[in-house]
Amino acid sequence: MSPIRLCVPLALALLAACATQPKQNVTVEKQSECPVKLAQGQNLILSLPSNPTTGYRWAIQDSAGGVLHSLGPEVYRNPEDAGIVGSAGVSTWRFQAFASGTGRLRLTSQQPWAPEVLPVEVFDCAISVN
Repeated sequence: MSPIRLCVPLALALLAACATQPKQNVTVEKQSECPVKLAQGQNLILSLPSNPTTGYRWAIQDSAGGVLHSLGPEVYRNPEDAGIVGSAGVSTWRFQAFASGTGRLRLTSQQPWAPEVLPVEVFDCAISVN
């Protein structure tokens, strides 16, 4: 049997395997996009509106640590076209699904120096990893 005849079925099998893989990144920007279902190895990108100049910061209360692990610290960016000092931006966190199971990704927005005061916003998302 010629090498070309062996390569064609192998190439088709590899293409079929790639076509069935889930997309690598899942982005969540609103709580209404929850619950989130991920496959092991997928990345979850969470982006929430943020304005640290007001004194309010998002803090992770529950990181779904049994199924997700962090890929780095929060990254804050301010849209370049805002041009206004103190204008709002976006805080982004990246996680990767590493184990099957379920968990909760819960963040609260509050002033870090006043933990006894109720948060002004809560983001609570059920996470399921297959």
